[in-house]
Amino acid sequence: MGELKPKPLPEVQKNKKPADVNQLSNTEYRWFAVYTKYKCEKYVAEHLQKKKIEAYIPLMTRTRRYARKIKQYDVPLINCYVFVHILKGQYIPTLETEYVMSFLKQGKDLIAIPQKEIDLLMRVAGDAEEAIEISQAGLMKGEEVEVTSGHLAGMRGIVVERTGKKSFIIDLNTIGYQIRINIDMHLLKPIKNKATTNG
Repeated sequence: MGELKPKPLPEVQKNKKPADVNQLSNTEYRWFAVYTKYKCEKYVAEHLQKKKIEAYIPLMTRTRRYARKIKQYDVPLINCYVFVHILKGQYIPTLETEYVMSFLKQGKDLIAIPQKEIDLLMRVAGDAEEAIEISQAGLMKGEEVEVTSGHLAGMRGIVVERTGKKSFIIDLNTIGYQIRINIDMHLLKPIKNKATTNG
């Protein structure tokens, strides 16, 4: 008789890593950011739109003074990024677009950008003087303030620097960036700490 051998047990995977998060949806359009080749943001947006893919670039206006004229032109608020509003089936066509380098991820996770952050960018675009990438350390210390009027009313930020008698620079944290906005100091009010006011 042949020798009976024990049936091998299935291997137990130890320390199995959690699956990567992917927030693409088959039915719901969601916002994501794609990283582009330098100075190719408008080119990428135009070619995405030709593919019927909604693309958005927040722009700010720069003014350059020459000897005989003043020229204004629009530049991206955040260099090398285009925001796309897509379904899962549009992921590959977006990635295959010329000069698109990659999707913005948190580690290996593809995380959708909340609509409120896109709305914030749309409100800020045109008012920002510069956009500065920040580390995970967070905002600089300073007084928290709120804009009291104008189309930025209700927006909150941190006073980080005084640039003149009539203006502050405030930092607004969105999508891993700080956006510095020159704004009249009279449009800002301090946000009181509830614990302090109740005490």
